Amino acid sequence: MRTRRVTLALVWLLAFVPGASAAELTVLGSHGHWWRTDDRFVPATPDVPVSQVRRAPARPAAAGRRVTVGTTLDGLVRHHQLARRTARSYLGQLRSAQATERRLSGTRAAELGAVIANLSWITQSGQLTAARLPALFLTLRANQRWWSSGPLLGGGDRVALAGSQIVWEYYAGQGIELQALGSFGKANGLFAAGRRSYPQMLRLLGELIPLASQRAGGLAWEYYFAFESGTPPWASAMAQGTAIESLTRAYRVTHDRRYLVLAHRALPLFGHPPPTGAELSTRHGRRYLQYTFAPGESILNAFLQSLIGLYDYAHASHDATAGRLFAAGDAEARAEVPSFDTGGWSLYEPGQEDSLDYHQLVTGFLHSLCDRTHARVYCSTAANFDADLHRPAALALLTQRVSAGGGTIRFRVSKPAHVGIVVTRGARTAFLTSGDFSYGVGGFTLPSLPGPGTYGVRLAATDLAGNFGRITGTLTVSR
Repeated sequence: MRTRRVTLALVWLLAFVPGASAAELTVLGSHGHWWRTDDRFVPATPDVPVSQVRRAPARPAAAGRRVTVGTTLDGLVRHHQLARRTARSYLGQLRSAQATERRLSGTRAAELGAVIANLSWITQSGQLTAARLPALFLTLRANQRWWSSGPLLGGGDRVALAGSQIVWEYYAGQGIELQALGSFGKANGLFAAGRRSYPQMLRLLGELIPLASQRAGGLAWEYYFAFESGTPPWASAMAQGTAIESLTRAYRVTHDRRYLVLAHRALPLFGHPPPTGAELSTRHGRRYLQYTFAPGESILNAFLQSLIGLYDYAHASHDATAGRLFAAGDAEARAEVPSFDTGGWSLYEPGQEDSLDYHQLVTGFLHSLCDRTHARVYCSTAANFDADLHRPAALALLTQRVSAGGGTIRFRVSKPAHVGIVVTRGARTAFLTSGDFSYGVGGFTLPSLPGPGTYGVRLAATDLAGNFGRITGTLTVSR
């Protein structure tokens, strides 16, 4: 199958896929003591594919006087956006991290250095604002602590710091990074677990709320590392929608309207175009983007989850703005959803099939929207995708004749599957092989065959859900 990427969406698997496994979390305590634990509220799959995370970006050229973290903090103090004592504390933290980097070597020095380089990028590109300081310096402190005394990690490892509920993730070449979607997804998982988990959910939200930045005229929980073509900071409609949903659920638990006020302040990201916002106007309404730096990508699961967050908040708060944002996105989603159904499986984005996890994920989102809106397109597509999980792949042999010197046997398969072929002549096997294929037409290249005649062909397919199907046919081989 064509190589495909994993996105931030998988943080939601635990909430929507029955029996999803818990994630292994590496937790760093005091004095270098660390341990591993299974956290059933954190999904096992990483939020962002480590293969697509780039090294920290090169520092941009600054016009005139060199812009540093120190000069930027001084400017914030002069403009009364930051207390001088707080500025000195941040500058001290940076100098401490730089001193630690000099003492370290190898991977540890490189990872901490990359986090410092990302901070430098954000500063020199003029984006180090007072609102971003808490998240950026929390990331800096976490990395200084981890690379000083924590264990080395593998790409995509989930980590936590003892005493905190926040979910972090390791990206080789960029250190451990705050996962907004992972953390808000954990908050929703705690809500779904019931009353006993509510206090833990509220503590987690208490840690996350102060980490919001100012973006698009409102609040946003951003990402501070380089990914694909995006340089930090960037934002995601899916993470933002999940944050809004978590805040709405906190209101339902506490009846504290301050959570609704915060959710309202998170709406502007859905009303601004990229690269600042995540809104893309369409013929039918609006599409909300997974990445603010990638307006050309249409990722269905991310779009649907952003709508769920908007719907829940609009109905809990009767907020007219949220209602309009949901209606515009809902109109576009209803028009788009049928094109993501191949008849045998779901598409992640146009032309690219879902993995099994993503198929289950998008099915769960469609069921959620079906329950909320009763829209026929959501309900019927969810039913189709449910059936796809139990139907074997349909196979059709398209080639009936080849020459004895070789050729290609073509076939059609209805969904992504591992397909095997056995070509026989009488009781003898003339050729056999297998491979992974996307839906549509595929083929196997035959070597030279023993001679002309009629051969038997058996094709078998095992789809991503483990369903097995096979067909038999004949092949005429000419001289």
